[in-house]
Amino acid sequence: MILLSRKQISTILLTLGLTSISSCAKDTEVSTPIAQANSIAQRLVSTAVAQQPNSPKFGQPIACTLGKDCFVMHYFDRDPSPAAVDFGCGRQTYDTHDGTDFAIRDAKAMAKGVPVVASAAGKVLRVRDGIVDRRLQNPTEKANLAGTECGNGMVIDHGAGWEAQYCHLRQNSVVVKPGMQVQKGTVLGMVGNSGMASFPHVHITFRYQGKPVDPFVGPDAKLGCNTARNPIWDKPIDYVPTGLIRAGFAPKPPDENTVWAGQFSETQLPVSSPVLLFWVQTYGVLKGDREQYKLFAPDGKTIANTSKEIPAPNRTWLGFVGKRNSTNSPLTPGVWRAEYKLTRGDRVLTEVKREVELR
Repeated sequence: MILLSRKQISTILLTLGLTSISSCAKDTEVSTPIAQANSIAQRLVSTAVAQQPNSPKFGQPIACTLGKDCFVMHYFDRDPSPAAVDFGCGRQTYDTHDGTDFAIRDAKAMAKGVPVVASAAGKVLRVRDGIVDRRLQNPTEKANLAGTECGNGMVIDHGAGWEAQYCHLRQNSVVVKPGMQVQKGTVLGMVGNSGMASFPHVHITFRYQGKPVDPFVGPDAKLGCNTARNPIWDKPIDYVPTGLIRAGFAPKPPDENTVWAGQFSETQLPVSSPVLLFWVQTYGVLKGDREQYKLFAPDGKTIANTSKEIPAPNRTWLGFVGKRNSTNSPLTPGVWRAEYKLTRGDRVLTEVKREVELR
């Protein structure tokens, strides 16, 4: 039963155009207008409760430490037009992206196994497995994925009108079946690169009453990025639209395919290598960002010190500097050092230091 104060009843009466009660009415007496107001008020409260989404709290769907061995690559697209904007008013998303992509460093980490876990307790509704893991390299490959864009994954009913879809799990890693009850943190499978995926990650889409929800702002948020935020995460997840993916040294020019495959992670290289390159892979760079590379020989001599402006925004970015091995200017054995700094205006976004030993 909902009990209303005289002030609340009077407000409702005035709103409904009813006559206010006399100040001498006894508390034990309920006049017809008051009874009517209480009845209407109860219906209004019930309707408000029914229309207001509940406030569940979901955990991150991947067993890793953000900023250390995983990161958010893409956020929910909050722009209804063909343009794209994430909740932080950045561009680390793409048109119609209806979920959040939790990424890992490369295919080597994927092969070792990074668990995908249930964000909340619930019942498994649908499951798919058996889709091969492979990195999409061009748009023409998308045509072959019709109906399997999510790759390996599942849909879980988390109750009270909420469900979540988990996508791109590693082939043959899914360990749940339709009808199974899972608890928050239950392992569902492993992070993969199946379906429409160009890097190893788990994509999660939350839905409330069938409608996709941006977990960083909640179900009631207006479109666009300048909106109130009521995140549904159980713990705060920082907005990091630009950051480091990997960095290292290579004996030949790296590219996106070799880096995502996990190559060039060695800390020792032959001194006979044809070239020594210090490379850095980042995400979320913008036009005008500036990157600086430094490379030092074992004797401390500066071999490279370059600074350049990034010409266009990119969701992923790969750059490198280095030194050729030649008869007149050979690579020398010992420990080579390198430094990298990515800045935006006067803010330092990413700093990296790496070493490699040439033998």
